[in-house]
Amino acid sequence: MKKHIKIDFVSDVSCPWCAVGLASLQTALTRLEGDVQVDLTFQPFELNPNMVPEGEDTTEHLTKKYGSTPEQSASIRETLRARGAALGFTFNLDKRSRIYNTFNAHRLLHWAHIEGRQLALKQALLKAYFTDGENPSDTATLIRIAAEAGLDTSQAASILASDMYAAEVREQEQFYQQQGIHSVPAVIINERHLISGGQAPEVFEQALRQIASLATQDA
Repeated sequence: MKKHIKIDFVSDVSCPWCAVGLASLQTALTRLEGDVQVDLTFQPFELNPNMVPEGEDTTEHLTKKYGSTPEQSASIRETLRARGAALGFTFNLDKRSRIYNTFNAHRLLHWAHIEGRQLALKQALLKAYFTDGENPSDTATLIRIAAEAGLDTSQAASILASDMYAAEVREQEQFYQQQGIHSVPAVIINERHLISGGQAPEVFEQALRQIASLATQDA
């Protein structure tokens, strides 16, 4: 009998380690097929909630925010490229010239969850930003990505032209911040167990097997 596991994946679509973490988690889940049944939900987190509409230059932003030297930034980019390649995700970080606000992307992700297309939209958003260097705050781009994820474009446009789901996204953001989540990815399993960062697939696999075992013992 499959064990049911609930996973809340707290992340931002402008977070490269979230792309790594998701690819790692999906690799682990593939290895666990037949053993566990997973309910995966993406929860919102904004790395830059006060970002100006036009965004900021990536190098300038990272230097200002983290104090990274050009050499450190280059090393991190290479690490991300290698980790992504090993997991089947392509980072073209030279195309990611600017950092943008992602609130509207999170509103679409909230809607996509209702429509049962949240994973498809999350993957499309990560690819658009980190592989293709697109702007995840641009309305036309978001509508096109929603279509790629199998969502209705007219409804996506209506959501983006309104404040629909804004309150729900802010409520979820505040909830996870109040729970002590201040960096992402944060992977919360069965609302009790936290795995932080872009861990390797083996870390997720081992944790999920242990948690599934504990669920069996508690049953």
